[in-house]
Amino acid sequence: QVPLVESGGGSVQAGGSLTLSCTISRYMSDIKRLAWFRQAPGREREGVASINTVRTLPTYADSVKGRFTISQDNANNMLYLQMNDLKPEDTAIYYCAATSKILLSSLVFSSSGYTYWGQGTQVTVSS
Repeated sequence: QVPLVESGGGSVQAGGSLTLSCTISRYMSDIKRLAWFRQAPGREREGVASINTVRTLPTYADSVKGRFTISQDNANNMLYLQMNDLKPEDTAIYYCAATSKILLSSLVFSSSGYTYWGQGTQVTVSS
């Protein structure tokens, strides 16, 4: 099985909501941190939200604070990103990522720290 698979992307109007899901392979073990990244055309990949799997402490990019919520469902091996009040600038391909490494707080949005990546799901927000 592939390690991570995203779903839930789509097209919405500004102000709308979407929930992204990431299925986590049950063959993966000792995952310390999960995260959502996004990449828009012509822009570099950026971290959106991250969560420590042990203490479930979330970290958010300033651009999404108050609008996005990252959460995990351990019973179903799922990671979610609830996105509210979407804006056109949120348009991007969204990726889930996981790592068995313990990352310093300053590196939680550094893509090089993550071992596993999904294939991405497109989110398009129209104005």
